[in-house]
Amino acid sequence: MRKLQVLAGVAGMAMMAAAGQVHAQEAVALDEIVVTAQKRSENLQDVPVSVTALTADQLKDQRVGDVLALSGLSPGLQIKTDDNAANPRIFIRGIGVNDFNPATASAVGVYVDGVYVASPLAQMAGFYDLQQVEVLRGPQGTLYGRNTTGGAINVTTKKPSSTPEGDLAVDYGRFNSLNVQGGFGGPIADTLAFRIAGLYDKSDGYTLNRLTGNKGNDADRKAVRGALQWKPDDKLTVDVSASYSKSSGGSILTYNRSLIAQTAEAASTADPDPTYGYIFCKPAYYTSGQCTNAAGYANTSDNKYEGDYRFEGKDIVKLFGATSAISYDFGGVTLFSITGYQQAKRDDYEETDSNPISIFDARYIAKQDTTSQEFRLQSNGATGLRWVAGLYAARDNLDNDSHYNVLEVLRVPDPVNNPTGMDPANSVGVFGWPLHQKTTSYAAFGQVDYDLTPKLTLTGGLRWSQDKKTFHYVSDVDYGLLTLFEYDNQKTFSSISGRLGLRYALSDDANVYATYNRGTKSGGFFSGQTTDPRDLGPYKDETVDAYEIGAKSEFLDRRLRVNVSAFYYDYKDLQVYTQVQRDGLPVQLFTNASKARVYGGEAEIEARPITGLSLTLGASLLSAEYKDFLSFEDPSLPPADYSGNTLPSAPKVSLNGAARYQHPLGAGDLITQLDFTYRSKVYYDTANTERLSDKARAFVDGQVGWAFADGRYELGVWGKNLADTTNISDITQIAAFGFDVFSMGPPRTYGVYFRAKY
Repeated sequence: MRKLQVLAGVAGMAMMAAAGQVHAQEAVALDEIVVTAQKRSENLQDVPVSVTALTADQLKDQRVGDVLALSGLSPGLQIKTDDNAANPRIFIRGIGVNDFNPATASAVGVYVDGVYVASPLAQMAGFYDLQQVEVLRGPQGTLYGRNTTGGAINVTTKKPSSTPEGDLAVDYGRFNSLNVQGGFGGPIADTLAFRIAGLYDKSDGYTLNRLTGNKGNDADRKAVRGALQWKPDDKLTVDVSASYSKSSGGSILTYNRSLIAQTAEAASTADPDPTYGYIFCKPAYYTSGQCTNAAGYANTSDNKYEGDYRFEGKDIVKLFGATSAISYDFGGVTLFSITGYQQAKRDDYEETDSNPISIFDARYIAKQDTTSQEFRLQSNGATGLRWVAGLYAARDNLDNDSHYNVLEVLRVPDPVNNPTGMDPANSVGVFGWPLHQKTTSYAAFGQVDYDLTPKLTLTGGLRWSQDKKTFHYVSDVDYGLLTLFEYDNQKTFSSISGRLGLRYALSDDANVYATYNRGTKSGGFFSGQTTDPRDLGPYKDETVDAYEIGAKSEFLDRRLRVNVSAFYYDYKDLQVYTQVQRDGLPVQLFTNASKARVYGGEAEIEARPITGLSLTLGASLLSAEYKDFLSFEDPSLPPADYSGNTLPSAPKVSLNGAARYQHPLGAGDLITQLDFTYRSKVYYDTANTERLSDKARAFVDGQVGWAFADGRYELGVWGKNLADTTNISDITQIAAFGFDVFSMGPPRTYGVYFRAKY
């Protein structure tokens, strides 16, 4: 907390000094930011929650094309993925889930227009025609419900307007990338308005297949959304929308790092590793040609954007969603009804081993549909007692028919006795895990804000949640030719979450708060591949008891805004994904750790020292460690002790900032922007394996443009990752077969842009 205070003070003095040097120019006040973090429209400065709000213009200027691109733009927010079209893994303040399997819910809830996006298959949908994105840090169990132990990301799309309007944004850049998005709408009748929006996003890709000369990690996304708003009077408002999107770009192509030392010079030890049975290579020799995978392939290139790939698969994701939001104002209270339907389908054929020898590839096939309904009654106006109460219900169905093709290179077909050549005892075959899971959810919740005095407000909230999960799982070989086992189970998970807080207004421009929040994440069944039914669970709910203090303040006639917070979490039964070696195969596990301790501090600073100049800075200091965590990975071996290890994707320091300057030039305005993100070292696995970590990284983006015709048009140039910093999203070990794979984000990109609006 002391470091954050110093940081805030230094930044504040620097901004005020800048203002003093150019005092001849009149500065304008910061815009008021309205958020819906507490299910009602409120000034961000009045909400006792750590929240970052990004407007539509900010999202476009920083080229935030999906949830993955939000990583680093809010203090403590880290997002990674090992897929090109699905399954973002979101971490806030170190709390998140490393698992990519479809039945595992994120610890950070994603909401679009008030509807919970249950399927991780749908959480990488393209961003377009948005009004705002809010990142809520800390458990949000009372108003947002299950699966928000880390926080929530609240996405709001643009609504129909009673006046004609439209906008268009076009970006063209490196790798022949083209992003076109826009929307238009207006009144159909006096009480009815519409809006139609769309997205086209395509690129050739940034990873070279040395065997074919083709590019991979390419994008091909198309989406459309239609919305209607009916407002017959000042009491009733009906918003309905429907959207469809399809992503048919390439499946992820990763970088292969060979691990098995083939010479004494490259060997890191004298004796083979007891777990894997071979000698690991010294890091300096990874690309020397003296290190291979289990099939003898050596990757001798350190260029992480190329490889020798047997095939270039497709990651096809189709999404459909429909939402109905109805509100009726009875005078003193308003009743809300929010109905949502989502369907997600995925077919991903992935060249997992990233080498020319068929060791390991995957086919992920899944379908998930969710129907949800929320009724909410809440008080109106700025009265001394403000409240909200609601009921929630949802039904979710998931079908999975995925499989791994393992060690195809070792198959020896026998036309009479074994036509396919499978040998499951030696891990040779196509190992599938068709499953079905049905989840029925119910919740009741309420929150009260009561002004004890004109300056002191007490907040209390409570939520009861219940998830009933029915699970059917089959482990088979060669598309059902051999069934290893079937598993059926059913379990109901019930939990109580809540909130208690005090907020004190020091003045009209400053307040302090202290809160306690309990968040829960529902238990369930593991939905990854396994040949042992004991791995399926069920695992228990995880809980977070979060304590936070903070201050929100504005100075210099609202030209400087400083928000700081400090937090401490007691994190119990956290759900942890690990990958281990068992019987010659890489095996996934999803279990409960005993507990973890998380604490830290954050600051967000925004200033307008002179007319046209906007400065922002965000900072996070974080400590996140496992406590008393023994992982029983192999029944025949003692448990692995991960106590004291750092949680994955939990950097001790992270920063983000931006400087934007707009001033008259000719018949328009010159607009320049420079922004950056920084994070310190991160571990990508639970065991804190050194080679599965990444050092501190900083990324710098920018753009220069010219706006003319009263701001109706703008054109310019842009660049992302201007320093061409190595952009590692994740590192996954497949050490059982002698290699690791790197999931890479884009290298330096740049291009031109054009925008128009009316």
